[in-house]
Amino acid sequence: MRKLKLFTIFLVFIFVGAYSQENDVPLKATFISKTSFMIKIPSIAAQIESGNFEPAVEMEKEVNPKNRDVNKAVPGKGLPVGPDPLWDKQMKKTKIKGKDPILTFQAASSGATPTDPTGAVGPNHFLNSWNSAFRIWDKSGNALTPAASLGTIFPGQTMGDPIVMYDAFADRFVVTEFYANGFLVAVSQGPDPVNDGWYTYQFPTNSFPDYPKFSVWSDGYYITANKNSGTAGFSQVVYAIERDKMLTGDPTAQMVGFPLPTIKTSGFYSPLGFNCNGSELPPPGNAPIIYMQDDSWSGVSTDHLKIWSINVDWDTPSNSTISTPQIINTTPFDGLFDGGSFSNLPQPSGQDIDALQATIMYMAQYRRFADHNSAVLNFVVDLNGNDNLAGIRWFELRQDNDGSPWDIYQEGTYSQPDGFSAFSGNICMDVDGNIALAYTVVSTSHYPSLRYTGRYSTDPLGIMTIEEESFAEGTQSDPSSRYGDYSQMTIDPLDDKTFWSIGEFFTGGSRKNQVGVFKIASDLANDVGIVSIDSPVNGILSDAESITVSIRNYGVDTQTSIPVSYKINNGEIITEMFNGSISSNTEELFTFATTADLSAPGATYHIFATTGLVSDENFENDSVAIFVTHLYPEDLGVSSVMSPESGTYLSDEETVSVMIENYGVLSQSDFNISYILNNGSPVTEQVTDIFPGQSTGTYTFTTPVNLSAIGNHELKVTTILPGDPNPSNDTMAIIITNNMCQPDLMCTQGVGIYTFQLGEIENETGCNPDGYGNYWELSTHLIQGSSNELTITTGYGDVFVKLWIDFDDDFLFEENEVVVNDFEIADGQSAGSYTETMPMLIPVNAEIGEHLMRTRVNWSEGVPADPCEETVFGETEDYTAIIDDQTGLGFQSIETNELLIFEHGDNHFTARFEANSLKETLVIKVHNIQGQTLLYNRISNIDGVYEFDFDLSYTSPGIYLVSLGSESFGKIKRIVVK
Repeated sequence: MRKLKLFTIFLVFIFVGAYSQENDVPLKATFISKTSFMIKIPSIAAQIESGNFEPAVEMEKEVNPKNRDVNKAVPGKGLPVGPDPLWDKQMKKTKIKGKDPILTFQAASSGATPTDPTGAVGPNHFLNSWNSAFRIWDKSGNALTPAASLGTIFPGQTMGDPIVMYDAFADRFVVTEFYANGFLVAVSQGPDPVNDGWYTYQFPTNSFPDYPKFSVWSDGYYITANKNSGTAGFSQVVYAIERDKMLTGDPTAQMVGFPLPTIKTSGFYSPLGFNCNGSELPPPGNAPIIYMQDDSWSGVSTDHLKIWSINVDWDTPSNSTISTPQIINTTPFDGLFDGGSFSNLPQPSGQDIDALQATIMYMAQYRRFADHNSAVLNFVVDLNGNDNLAGIRWFELRQDNDGSPWDIYQEGTYSQPDGFSAFSGNICMDVDGNIALAYTVVSTSHYPSLRYTGRYSTDPLGIMTIEEESFAEGTQSDPSSRYGDYSQMTIDPLDDKTFWSIGEFFTGGSRKNQVGVFKIASDLANDVGIVSIDSPVNGILSDAESITVSIRNYGVDTQTSIPVSYKINNGEIITEMFNGSISSNTEELFTFATTADLSAPGATYHIFATTGLVSDENFENDSVAIFVTHLYPEDLGVSSVMSPESGTYLSDEETVSVMIENYGVLSQSDFNISYILNNGSPVTEQVTDIFPGQSTGTYTFTTPVNLSAIGNHELKVTTILPGDPNPSNDTMAIIITNNMCQPDLMCTQGVGIYTFQLGEIENETGCNPDGYGNYWELSTHLIQGSSNELTITTGYGDVFVKLWIDFDDDFLFEENEVVVNDFEIADGQSAGSYTETMPMLIPVNAEIGEHLMRTRVNWSEGVPADPCEETVFGETEDYTAIIDDQTGLGFQSIETNELLIFEHGDNHFTARFEANSLKETLVIKVHNIQGQTLLYNRISNIDGVYEFDFDLSYTSPGIYLVSLGSESFGKIKRIVVK
């Protein structure tokens, strides 16, 4: 027996050793095929002339619904916890004045959801596509053709998800779309997409290739697709098609498919191939494919990028290989929003917009330089850790030689300067190494709009240094959560410096695609200005302060002998001469010989500086102004109270944590700090940490605060520093609201719900302890669009009734979920038994499934809109409503089994539902009591059972709501994380 065990262990070591040795061995292609057909299609001009042109067809529907493979992760897992670590670096950088767009024009208008904007610029044309249509423009924004159906170049095929490329190395346009199980690719027969015909190819795949993204490499057009997410590591999910043959109309063009070894996916995913720009193609082979790996996903321990290299042998395709990935660790990022759902970023009205998470945004751009190769790419990240503010993590990767490993040359997180979300980025690099980044912005106060920024190759690394500019301002919200699904930037092949970006925004009642054309590189020969005033800075200032500025040469020609001026407040203008030399796109420091008197303590000074180059061709960037304060030596205060925050279920031991700011110059330590709750006695503690001058830091009180009482609490926190001359910043006061969603109300005198009758629910309760009754186990069926009767008995008159149904299962009761609104029982009466029946209308579009139902009564005045707001007399009771479809015969009536939740310890759970007849794919969601989505995933029916394991060990203790359902069915369950 012992020999058998040893032999077994020996075999295990052999297996592990063999796996380790083979782990770096490239994998062979897993799919080889040829085009199903090649068709020669007449030019668009010829089709128009012959009357065979097929115009675009307007669609009012959701195109290619994004209902597959939603992103999933482990709630609470992954770094960073809180703000993005590169956010602060971007926000602190002094910005270079931007340039207005050269051209902007509307390229498409569509009622379809979303529009899938894509477009590419060539030497003489811009060709864009959306949904199932495309159009050709000249480079002044004039339409050269009507909007054309994709069927004009793909006969009978208009399924969409188009991608447009301009292959600068062949001087050809490429238009693509998918069909049920494959790719359609049309290559223009010449450089003129209006007057030249098309070679149209069809390449079949073995399953539906969702979200295909194309790129140009020397030995092929490469395609990535969101397919086979669960088997992406060993089934074909990336493809190469034979570019050389396709350019000549060869009907034997081949396609080779590959897996992505060791990839981790979170559901929906989108890698990209590197897309070649510039004047020189790389040598054939080593075509890179890149994807992000987020440590909030299961199986990923560190945030990183993976890069695979593909080598295709078109003579013997079976010899084609893909490497195991190079792993490049990144600065931690949080790419997860709302548990992986497709509704994330708030806008002024309507539902939240899809942030397009887990997606390398189109395109990943490659360019060759004399001493290195570069690639730039971007994806969306959560800026603040609250899933409601997005920024863009962007990278420049470099490679010393062809075939060498890639390294991060620079990475940054771009954050919109006004506090809006920035997402759906598109990025590109010009011939000088300048980088442009275009994107969408949105917030609760700003409609989705299109903006751009950038950086010069000579600027500090990791920062977008150019001030934001706009090329489309929206006037309405997105009517759907679907946005994009992508955007695109290409570069003009004539100068290799002018960027053409296209994206989606909303105005005039429909979705619009707007083109923005702009340049970062210098246009003018003579253009000089002040970028920043570098000194003095806030501090103890003298009567002889030196004024130092950064002068930037924005132009092409080297500059010298530049007049430079400054003035303080409304004082005398001081002008001196910079006699050094400044080359194009560089900066030089200049210190004035004439000093300034800034000696008044506590005073703030306005400093204005400007250049006066006589031959300057652009005066907009000449001047800069700042405010500088003469600081006190000792000045300490509280800049913010970080915790506690308003919420539900606040306790009698809430932690008080504050941000202390040393506004002064001298370091401070061993000082006192106190807090006062609701004008009570102060709690004073000593801070022993050292706070250098002009610094901030956090302090957490060891004594907790009692916020268990329902309602508002005033918390004042004060620093106590003897000799502090500026008391105005010492104290910070905030109001913290404890919203108990099991409100502690008084119903002992009859002002409560004594009986509750609705459909199958007949509940006699009397006055519940503390005025709250939890009757989740009692449920009733209600039909969409139905009128129902709710009967309530109270023991007192003048009682108002409100009832909510939590249709979206987010653990919140919101205004649009009210179905009985302040019905009054026994107006003007006092003690007695009063029974009244009131109408309750269920909306026609109410979400089918089980939902929480909250009824609340209040004496003598209407029930507050906030179901958690404290009142004196009243009661709250919670039940379950089951919404059926309008026939009353849907899945909700048939599926009577409960959703079961099993706990396995350490806050690991399994959700299980045994279906009677349901077959469709369902969505499972987990919400916390603040309504945030922590988990969102799709579950398939396997032998009649829906089952899903989830991990809440990274979340805070408390109550959570689990929902399982679809548009036609739903179940809910409340769980407790300990």
